[in-house]
Amino acid sequence: MKKGFTLVEIMIVVAIIALLAAIAIPNLLRARLTANESAAQGTLRTLSTACETYAAANNGTYPEQHFEQLFDVIPKYINWDYCLTPYQGYSFACTLRTTGYTVIASPVQLNITGNTTFQITTGGVLTP
Repeated sequence: MKKGFTLVEIMIVVAIIALLAAIAIPNLLRARLTANESAAQGTLRTLSTACETYAAANNGTYPEQHFEQLFDVIPKYINWDYCLTPYQGYSFACTLRTTGYTVIASPVQLNITGNTTFQITTGGVLTP
């Protein structure tokens, strides 16, 4: 007598795996999207903290034009300029003046890398 699985048994297993995949994949994509949005908010808070710390150390003057003033010093305020390249699914548009700053985080691909655009301004005010 031959041992093995029948075609019906194999089809049932394939159907169960397909059902589980149909349930799990959207949840994984949603989790990744939420993680990207949380990372964008965290990055904005990091940039804000770096700018505010810089201003506290420089008589209330914020970094001007580029974040190079924040990472070309020892100790560094941040590790690199987030406004140059996208980071974790978000691109950052930075406006720096000696009187303040505004940084806007936008998803690289809407509904794929993120759903919400975030903005942080002088004083660390974060708004969606």
